[in-house]
Amino acid sequence: MSLFKHGRYSGYLRPISYLIDLSIINGIGFLYLLQNQDPLIFSAFISIGWVLLSIYSKFYEVYRYTRPVNILSLVVKQLVLFTLYVFAFSGLYHDLNIYPRPIVKYTLLCFFIITILKFTVYYLLQKYRVSFGGNYRSTVILGLNKKTLALENFFNKNPEYGYLHKKTYSFKSKEQSLNECFNYILNEKIDEIYCSISELTNSQIADIVDFADNNLKILKFIPDSKEIYSKKLRYEYYDYIPILTLRNIPLEDSANLIVKRIFDILFSSFVIVFILSWLTPIVAILIKLESKGPVFFKQSRNGFNYKEFDCYKFRSMTPNKTAHLHQATRDDQRVTKVGRFIRKTSIDELPQFFNVLFGDMSVVGPRPHMVSHTNMYAKKIDKFMVRHFVKPGITGLAQVSGFRGEVETDKDIIGRVKYDIFYIENWSLLLDLKIIAQTFVNAVKGEDKAY
Repeated sequence: MSLFKHGRYSGYLRPISYLIDLSIINGIGFLYLLQNQDPLIFSAFISIGWVLLSIYSKFYEVYRYTRPVNILSLVVKQLVLFTLYVFAFSGLYHDLNIYPRPIVKYTLLCFFIITILKFTVYYLLQKYRVSFGGNYRSTVILGLNKKTLALENFFNKNPEYGYLHKKTYSFKSKEQSLNECFNYILNEKIDEIYCSISELTNSQIADIVDFADNNLKILKFIPDSKEIYSKKLRYEYYDYIPILTLRNIPLEDSANLIVKRIFDILFSSFVIVFILSWLTPIVAILIKLESKGPVFFKQSRNGFNYKEFDCYKFRSMTPNKTAHLHQATRDDQRVTKVGRFIRKTSIDELPQFFNVLFGDMSVVGPRPHMVSHTNMYAKKIDKFMVRHFVKPGITGLAQVSGFRGEVETDKDIIGRVKYDIFYIENWSLLLDLKIIAQTFVNAVKGEDKAY
């Protein structure tokens, strides 16, 4: 479900499109509108405005199943909004002498070039899929009826959309079992699962949802008149066939990913330069004076797409062989005096800002667990694997909502997973800022489970 999953590189297309379009509107603006004027103010305002307008108009939300007429409607919408924006800019900076008629010619020329490029990329990708079989996603359909046959026919007759249909399962004769389907999906490395609601029982749907969540598979529904789970569902059309996507993750959007990554880089750089630069030597001396061993503690954690990475912290325990297996408990004898203080104030977590800068973590996200605990929870806690659809964080919604620290009972980890899934499905930069502010307040006040 991730942007760059399974070796596909289509996730790079949207950022590249942003860069190309920004180059076009800036380049033509410098040559046609400014006439030897200082381009800095123009470039900054036009670029920021273009990005914000494109997010609002969903200009870059073009997928393999998007019809050309929908692309054209996006172009027209963006053209109108951008033209109005340029007029507003010319009124605000009237000393640049940008007049109405040149503005109309400028925007029309920009959109003429951008539209040609947009449709060229769209049709070249379709040609690439047909001729070379690349940029495809393998699919299975669960349930056999007129709608699923129509979808199967769509996949088979439209290779330009990049779907390689592998198998359709029928459950009418009860010869097929869900376990057989699940084994096939895993063995054949299927990317997307399509389910007919009318052909499956509620318990079967629940099992399929759990399987998809726990194995990081994209799950989509072919709807009928039945009521589906009260979740955020995205409605899409493959030709004229309606499809529902179970989980809409805001951070799958390239623009949101870019915004979050820029924020992570700026925030982590600020902490590293203005806090860790002077705090690290002080903490290092205190750690070394009390006990022998390294200043930093490195531990493998599971991150984005379940990949392992080295998570860094200030060492708060005496060196021991069980550090990678057992969480710190209340009055843990392994924790040093200095360690108790830096754990209570969360100072021990600050080196993870290097993980954020390197791209393994985010400032805000689901807290990563030790590999041994992740493997254990993945087997016993439903939907635990959903947390790995996004990068892990130094802090998270679960942590500021009372589910920090030691997992004493299953209730603790179940509550943590629920908050993490809510965060994944409802991410916004404002939510990140709110969580950061609450984390700071909690650190100053002190928390009962910060030990």
